[in-house]
Amino acid sequence: MTARRTPATATASPVRPALHLILAAACWGVGTVMSKQAVAVVPPLLLLPGQLAASLVFLIGLVIVRGERSAFTTRPRPIDVLGMLNPGLAYALALVALRSVSASVAVVVWATEPAIVAILARIVLGERLSAAQGLLSAVAVAGIIVLAGASGPGTEWQGVALLVAAVLCCAAYTVATRRWLPGVVETAGLVLRQQAAGLVFALALALLAGSFLDTGPRSGVGFDGLAIASVVGSGVVYYGLAYAFYLAALRHVTAPVAATSFYLVPVFGLWAAFAVGERLEVRAWVGAGLVIAALAGMVIASRPALRGRTVDG
Repeated sequence: MTARRTPATATASPVRPALHLILAAACWGVGTVMSKQAVAVVPPLLLLPGQLAASLVFLIGLVIVRGERSAFTTRPRPIDVLGMLNPGLAYALALVALRSVSASVAVVVWATEPAIVAILARIVLGERLSAAQGLLSAVAVAGIIVLAGASGPGTEWQGVALLVAAVLCCAAYTVATRRWLPGVVETAGLVLRQQAAGLVFALALALLAGSFLDTGPRSGVGFDGLAIASVVGSGVVYYGLAYAFYLAALRHVTAPVAATSFYLVPVFGLWAAFAVGERLEVRAWVGAGLVIAALAGMVIASRPALRGRTVDG
């Protein structure tokens, strides 16, 4: 990646990047719960374009403030089109899944993304997966199975399958981004362009597939003030704010360090879900505990790799 360094980059305090990573994880965790609430009043394939549109307005303002005007003039690149995969296809699947899966289950399944990224990176990029990471990944998968089995019959399994597909899309996006990221200078501008591509995909999907899927509001609530607030709020929190905090941290820490924020997502998500009245069975908490424990173990096992140099992107 082309770096834009300042003298303070190498000696910057780790406190602010750490805070940004915590806030990003909080936005993703709480944003999942907000999306679960929003999908109750807005059809999933209409919710995603609305969320991305709200996020784009936020990101346009951020790009202007940061002076990344090239976001509006750069020719389309392969890395920009990846936005159709994530957030486009990935979150279309995830929002449909939220119709039949609780937010509590969703945030735990999403927390397995780093483990899946590690496996794909080993296959595609040749990066080594340690025995400990492989074992802990298996424990995380076992936790998902327990969690899904305790979440209810029937469509719960279908919803979990859609969530796993969404996570696979995001993991594939991460691996592809690693290949194409060198040479990309802008950060917020890149996210804006990717989310714009995701919005195009989401709009096309809503037009082409909407009539074939059961995406109508469950409660019969129309597009009133509550629905609009749900769309805008969840979009800004989950896509706009989360990525803004994450990118701010990426300017001062290595990518492996930044990825540890994903491990905190279920902590904030489960807390937020509990706050809005969701309750998990004891068996489900066991599954969630297995996943979180496995991911925490992966952090500990990866500590030597997390002492890399500070980068600026």
